[in-house]
Amino acid sequence: MPRITITDLKKKKAEGKKITMLTAYDFPFAALVDQAGIDMILVGDSLGVVVQGKENTLPVTMDQMVYHTEMVVRATRNALVVGDMPFMSYQVSCEEAVSNAGRFLKEAGAQAVKLEGGASVRKTIEAISAADIPVMAHIGLTPQSVHKMGGFKVQKEMDRLLKDAASVEEAGAFSVVLECIPGEIAKKITQEISIPTIGIGAGVHCDGQVLVLHDLLGLFERFVPKFIKRYAHLGEEALSAIRQYKEEVESGGFPGEEHTFK
Repeated sequence: MPRITITDLKKKKAEGKKITMLTAYDFPFAALVDQAGIDMILVGDSLGVVVQGKENTLPVTMDQMVYHTEMVVRATRNALVVGDMPFMSYQVSCEEAVSNAGRFLKEAGAQAVKLEGGASVRKTIEAISAADIPVMAHIGLTPQSVHKMGGFKVQKEMDRLLKDAASVEEAGAFSVVLECIPGEIAKKITQEISIPTIGIGAGVHCDGQVLVLHDLLGLFERFVPKFIKRYAHLGEEALSAIRQYKEEVESGGFPGEEHTFK
């Protein structure tokens, strides 16, 4: 099966077929996501929270993003891999934004990049797209703007959200993430623009859905947003396994004869 392309995603929207997307940050999990047939993998700056244990995504650097993206690309064969542009990697100038976006393709092997913002980053999306780098936009709740927004809040300003969606489409984005937006607003956006919408906390009417893998698998417990569905509880299973290992080592139960060379 060849790797998914942005043309495939646009075709799915046109045919009314749902698009699947998950995050991944390393080789083993990326391989599993790819084997499961997920359409897109986002190497998200969310790694700052779920992998690095930080309070938000702001400290994540370009070098860290390139490092993690390169691991994910190496593990995949089918999914379209999107590198998430971290805070201050695209806000300074269009020239710097294009250079940093290019690193995801040239150094890490990704097929696209994602950046946050609507009408305010229109020129940046235009510049990156003009360099033949596919851009996924991200509107609604944008975590890199957490301080400006006064926290992680549902975004309900319909006029602004519709304007943002239209702006990123006109700028050349091939898709747009809708985060923490009321379902009816997300539905209206999805109907009004021609590029695929990928929802996270934006209801069922988006063209596709994305979740943070660690949330889906039950590997992150610090906070659980309303839109998360747990499909597994790997954190609990891992803790149980580690405790069992500890007990067996302390009691002499491990290693056994079958684990010993002769």
